[in-house]
Amino acid sequence: MHCASLGEFEQGRPVIESLRQVLPECRIVLSFFSPSGYTTKKGYAGADHIFYLPLDSPCNSRAFIDLVQPDLVLWVKYDYWYYYLAELKKRKIPVLLISGVFRPDQPFFRWYGRLHRYMLECFTHLFVQTEASRSLLGRLRLTDRVTVSGDTRFDRVIAIAEAAEPLPLIAGFCGSRPVVVAGSTWEEDEEELDHYANTHPEMRFIVAPHEIGEDRMREIERLFRHAVRYSVLERGPVGGPAGASGAGPAAGLTGKGSWPEPNVLIIDNIGMLSRLYRYATIAYVGGGFGDDGVHNVLEAAVYGKPVVFGPVIEKYIEAVELVEGGGGLIIDSAVEAEKVFNRLLQNPEECDEAGAAAKDYVYSKRGATERIIKYIQLNRLLTN
Repeated sequence: MHCASLGEFEQGRPVIESLRQVLPECRIVLSFFSPSGYTTKKGYAGADHIFYLPLDSPCNSRAFIDLVQPDLVLWVKYDYWYYYLAELKKRKIPVLLISGVFRPDQPFFRWYGRLHRYMLECFTHLFVQTEASRSLLGRLRLTDRVTVSGDTRFDRVIAIAEAAEPLPLIAGFCGSRPVVVAGSTWEEDEEELDHYANTHPEMRFIVAPHEIGEDRMREIERLFRHAVRYSVLERGPVGGPAGASGAGPAAGLTGKGSWPEPNVLIIDNIGMLSRLYRYATIAYVGGGFGDDGVHNVLEAAVYGKPVVFGPVIEKYIEAVELVEGGGGLIIDSAVEAEKVFNRLLQNPEECDEAGAAAKDYVYSKRGATERIIKYIQLNRLLTN
């Protein structure tokens, strides 16, 4: 299975883990392009071997395929490598695209895209997320090898939510107060939230930034005046203001000193976010104020929380559909954020309805993994 990065791994993960269940004897090789994927998952126990995919060239593709000798290749979403795909096609090794998404502005559908179209022809079958993607591929006369399976990420977030264990430290920080969990944030997101957090000491905010370097931690502490890092909270209460570490005030946890009780918890580790959303009254997902767009809204929606995000969502069908279904809410400024938060918190019934719509949306989309596994079994792609 090849994945560009960590997000694509999470899409492919349900498929290889299901394959492991139905065919425990199969050997799984996982390849990445991005360091963010490889460094995070190089110890993943669900694969037998984990590599960077050697750079795309005729020599590298032949050598790598000679080494691995795959019976089946799963290619997740995108990151098409010409020489690898051409060599796999030449050797008649089946290649499946998982959770593909296509748009009219992509090179496949432009006059100059012949090489890109050839790469699509190298796939034995393409599992896509939407009817719109299948329609576009129909223009290339690929309809007979396309199935609208949906997105395997729905299966993944459901599995995470249903297996999630409680986080006592987080629960203790939140108490019985209203909670906003802001995940995968960038500075642009935090600048839309800081005023609300700084003027509502009765609430609790959990900020899990997309990057956790020391410079980013200090930026967040500058914006949120009454904040404590998770690593500081984990070590236990301290009496007095933060020292040279710049960790932020934490004295209020014991009632000692003159510092106010922190109402913002900054998550300074990787891996907790998908479990944090369960503690939210309202979830905020970052990225929607940047050029690349909003991050994974499904991790929050699966817990039945209203999901708020910035306006850049056009490339993310799940965010668009979440808004259309009533589970997602778009903000375009700090003023709009305050209006949306106040409305939801002052109208619990509306908040509950939006959360229920979000959860219903996620659960209505489950099943992509099962459809892909059935195709593999029916076509005996991993059977001697």
